[in-house]
Amino acid sequence: MFSQTVEYALRAVVHLAMKSPQPQKTAEIAEATQVPSAYLSKVLQGLKEKGIVRLQRGIGGGVALAHLPDQLTILDIVNAVDPIKRITTCPLDLKSHGTRLCALHFRMDQALKSMETAFRSTTLAELLQDSNPSVPLCDQFDAKL
Repeated sequence: MFSQTVEYALRAVVHLAMKSPQPQKTAEIAEATQVPSAYLSKVLQGLKEKGIVRLQRGIGGGVALAHLPDQLTILDIVNAVDPIKRITTCPLDLKSHGTRLCALHFRMDQALKSMETAFRSTTLAELLQDSNPSVPLCDQFDAKL
């Protein structure tokens, strides 16, 4: 349902939230999130362009969140890389439907709306504070907690 880019962006941003406010090297993020380094660089560049992360070159540099984890929602990340596309008109361009969706497409759009609402109301900080015993991302974080 989500593109690989969304999955990778969410992994990277959750990792950065876990390490916030310390900048992380791209190689460290790639290893921790199991995202190919070349692909991660492209994802991070896109997140930078949308103001989600900041990149700093040089000694002590790296990648860090541009905002506090409690100020970024899952929807912010998703929309930065591959926005949720709501269904507003008939995908089949049936003239008889116009902007009135059939039952199938109406329910599909309602599912997208629910997902959008859930993502809009969930911050990165909430993900990290969740009582779920499985820590986001890789097993290496479970051992450190």
